Amino acid sequence: MLEIKSFEFGPFGTNCYVVHTENEVLIIDPACSNQYEQQQLYACVNSLNLPSTALHIVATHGHLDHLWGAKWATEQWHMPVLMHEADIPMAQAMQQQYNLFGIRRAAEVFPIENLKSKIKNLKFEIINTPGHTPGSVCLYWPEEKVLFSGDTLFRMGYGRTDLPGGNMGQLIGSLEYLFALPGDVHVYPGHGEATTIAAERR
Repeated sequence: MLEIKSFEFGPFGTNCYVVHTENEVLIIDPACSNQYEQQQLYACVNSLNLPSTALHIVATHGHLDHLWGAKWATEQWHMPVLMHEADIPMAQAMQQQYNLFGIRRAAEVFPIENLKSKIKNLKFEIINTPGHTPGSVCLYWPEEKVLFSGDTLFRMGYGRTDLPGGNMGQLIGSLEYLFALPGDVHVYPGHGEATTIAAERR
């Protein structure tokens, strides 16, 4: 049984999720952008009383708003952020993203590793969903019928493709794949309210 805690963090209203299974904890998109948000995430994770070896920090893609708290989180729990290899260069060039959005902030370096090479033997699937970014992924628990969709699929919408690396043709293909999932799959997106596959494929 999954236990899901959700937070809306940062100036872009990004959803961060803490997913607790029987013996594992995932922080999905460490978007905490200030000390108050960091404290909220810290308190939630530590209340689960699991060893740090049971924790993974996962990014659904490499955009800045999903990684505001990446450096803090990697230092707090002494582990890298895991993401699809195609988005690692984007995350490593964070200053370019800050400059693109006119954000006056110095980029912080944090450790990143390949998601698929590190996540093994867990009960969820990593679904490649390029389009919003080349390395966008969704995390899917088929037994629980739960999908964390990042910025690929929203309630009544989908991710933009006009930023560097975006590709509308790829996004359409990714959405078609997701819409083939069972209709009662609950979707937890990177922004906005939760939804279901059935509601979005109408």
